[in-house]
Amino acid sequence: MPAREPRSPASHTHLRDPDSARLAEATEVFTMLSDVTRLHVLWLLAREESDVGSLAAQCSASRTAVSQHLAKLRLAGLVDTRRDGRHIYYSLRDGHLRRLVLEALSHADHRVSGRAPHD
Repeated sequence: MPAREPRSPASHTHLRDPDSARLAEATEVFTMLSDVTRLHVLWLLAREESDVGSLAAQCSASRTAVSQHLAKLRLAGLVDTRRDGRHIYYSLRDGHLRRLVLEALSHADHRVSGRAPHD
């Protein structure tokens, strides 16, 4: 089988080789993604900003549980907040995280559905 040509990175990727600090940071992000409820919340936030009550209703978790997960995500620097009167709205911190969440769930869709993977 012939060797594959190196792929050119997407325009939104960084070309720096990872050092121990970057590997540790990426591991922390994956740790935060490893909980089903947190991943669902992040997927919902990848679509639009939302408040705790709406997120809880959409991911079938208690308001308390979602609030605790959001606190962890905020502490980890993955979500931002915006206050509007008495409501606090949550959003993803950046596009890298949005793409990571969407790619992880797209990958899962291929594995669950049996569809062939693609680039």
